[in-house]
Amino acid sequence: MTHPWWKDAVVYQIYPRSFQDSDGDGVGDLRGIIRRLDYLKRLGVDVLWLSPIYASPNDDNGYDISDYRAIMTEFGTMADFEELLREAHARGLKIMLDLVVNHTSDEHPWFIESRQGPDSAKRDYYVWRKGADGQPPNRWQSFFSGSVWEKDAASGEYYLHLFSRRQPDLNWENPQVRREVYDMMRFWLDKGVDGWRMDTVNMFSKPQDFPEGQPIPGTSLTEGQPLFLNGPRIHEFLQEMHREVLAHYDVMTVGETPGVSPTEGALYCGAERGELNMVFHFEHVFLGDEQAERGKWSNPPLALPDIKRVLARWQTGLHGRGWNSLYWDNHDQPRAVSRFGDDRQYRVESAKMLCTVLLFMQGTPYIYQGQELGMTNVSFESMHHYKDIETLNASKVLREEHGWDEARILAGVYARGRDNARTPMHWSAGTNAGFTTGTPWIGLNPNYPDINAEAAEADPGSVWHHYRDVIALRKALPVVREGAFTLLDAEHPTVFAYVRDDAHTRLLVVGHFHGQPGTYPIPREFVGGEVLSNNYPGLEGERELKLRPYQAVVLRAR
Repeated sequence: MTHPWWKDAVVYQIYPRSFQDSDGDGVGDLRGIIRRLDYLKRLGVDVLWLSPIYASPNDDNGYDISDYRAIMTEFGTMADFEELLREAHARGLKIMLDLVVNHTSDEHPWFIESRQGPDSAKRDYYVWRKGADGQPPNRWQSFFSGSVWEKDAASGEYYLHLFSRRQPDLNWENPQVRREVYDMMRFWLDKGVDGWRMDTVNMFSKPQDFPEGQPIPGTSLTEGQPLFLNGPRIHEFLQEMHREVLAHYDVMTVGETPGVSPTEGALYCGAERGELNMVFHFEHVFLGDEQAERGKWSNPPLALPDIKRVLARWQTGLHGRGWNSLYWDNHDQPRAVSRFGDDRQYRVESAKMLCTVLLFMQGTPYIYQGQELGMTNVSFESMHHYKDIETLNASKVLREEHGWDEARILAGVYARGRDNARTPMHWSAGTNAGFTTGTPWIGLNPNYPDINAEAAEADPGSVWHHYRDVIALRKALPVVREGAFTLLDAEHPTVFAYVRDDAHTRLLVVGHFHGQPGTYPIPREFVGGEVLSNNYPGLEGERELKLRPYQAVVLRAR
């Protein structure tokens, strides 16, 4: 049976600014990525997803684009990108770019022309509305704090920005905007790009009456997300994009879709619907945030049964109907080993366990740079060291509107801030972790002398070697791609166990999410089965696994 190539692929996400600097300016760049292609090939990944590389004033680290057909000056030139593409393809690696078309930068020529006045030829490229009684059109809250509306002094009208005020939202209701986007996509695909990660893809369609949302306690703003996520024309827009562009290229697509359920997810990635190949949901990384006093900054505790229920629901909900994306962290999330494991005493063991549990599920895995080393969150001594716009805006609101002191703010940032994932990659124990010969654009995590790629590759027992082995193993087992998923012992407080099975193979995957020893009874058919993976030397217990802290085991049935 034939299947799309992306069902066997493992994706590695590169945050170019923090990956490898080649010219000593302290900022990672395209030539730095070229330098590290052999490292990525040795790891065994197939696709490199690059966070935005386009021209940008960097209000939101490249997610505010001023020219979709130019390379960010700090990252290099178009010739550098074309060389990267050639060198990656020569090694059998594919390149996936970030498609950021919910919004542009306010320095994009379209917006500069749009804000010239109501009669501008490109006024309708963006979402402009008149206010009422000196107030914005509604009171929706931005993802980056404050209102989603910014008043333009020249015209007295407001433009919409779901994120920063310097990221005005494109008006997808305008067919000319959609044609511009499709032309731009063809520009890159014709160069040989192999796919798209689509930023905030389920926000393109907004209800045009912009109804008011539910009040947000403690603020004067309202919750707009239930109204502008999965909007009224979103599937129409994506089907048009597929029909006009994607269907004509052999590429993979994944959409960032916060707030979707498995049922909604199947509408985006159902094989017969002609939209996307897969989506990123956020249920497991946002667990408890909606109920917490101040969302993710309150860092509500995680319970393993809740994580299992979410991931199992997506595994069974999309089986035969769509395709899953598998991830623990990315550029917007804290480091996986710090959030879901133990980044101190059992850092190596828990990082390996998280790898095993994730990569044996059905779907396309996404590894974020440094995850394969077990890189951890960073704890800078003050807010002055942080760069992320979301973090800085939130800290201001938490301090001025909610009375949080610096220690409480920093605790939330240490746990959940986006800069945890954005500190430079650790290549060696040398100066600046081998990232740059200059001054890094953001501070390094001081643990780089102990956690780095050079040491990891030299140590057969490292997290890196475990990732490489598990990647190779999942590719050798068709059951991982095609088999059914069955969650075992859903309420077990420390063990995540599941079975993957097809007509030929049955696998038992057991991950112990705890720093104390534990036990787990082995289902009868797996007693005496072959040990395919184990993050400890040796296995104790014949009919009951004697689990060590953060142990992960994969058994094949007899």
